[in-house]
Amino acid sequence: MSISHPPAIILVDPQMGENIGASARAMLNCGLSDLRIVRPRDGWPNERADAMSAGALAMIPPVTVFNHVEDAVADCQHVYATTARPRGMAKPVMTAREAAADIRARENTYQKTAILFGGERAGMTNDDIALAHTIITIPVNPDFSSLNLGQCVLLCAYEWLQAAPAAAKEETHTPAPHKMFDEFFRRLESELDTHGFFRTPEMKPTVSRNLRAPLSRAELSEQEIS
Repeated sequence: MSISHPPAIILVDPQMGENIGASARAMLNCGLSDLRIVRPRDGWPNERADAMSAGALAMIPPVTVFNHVEDAVADCQHVYATTARPRGMAKPVMTAREAAADIRARENTYQKTAILFGGERAGMTNDDIALAHTIITIPVNPDFSSLNLGQCVLLCAYEWLQAAPAAAKEETHTPAPHKMFDEFFRRLESELDTHGFFRTPEMKPTVSRNLRAPLSRAELSEQEIS
């Protein structure tokens, strides 16, 4: 049986091991574990990445390293590329939130997706961007739009996590039948009457309604009434 695949996170030309480690940590925070690296400047494995990941790299499958973006996305049906600059390409442009919803929809049809993130110095080349089907932009302060690599991964991974279908709530409370509630309330009303709770006959109907309203809203179960 086919199974749903969460998106792969692909770091293209990452420079600092610390940012790779921070990205792995952000991924695992949000339930992602498929990390791929293209042309890491300082090679792989990387001690600084291990330290910055706070143990995340040891908890996810081994990171795969590629020389070309084409190879990194070879098994993916739909690829998203993050970029802050207009590239003049005729591609759909989505926010991270919109892309997360789109990824979830594709998961329902068992498509494998990936999100590309450029390196710290210059991002991705136009040739790398051209391999993507959709562009992701993250609206931030236009006067300072530079995001740290780990921050960018965290934003996209978090939106993916939040876009998960709501889990069906287990039914743990069944209100008692109306007849049972009426019998309970009549007994309560009788006991209150017997013990002089209603100070005047004229006020009894109003006070009874005021008592009944919050008890009715509580939707007591059969066990609670018993």
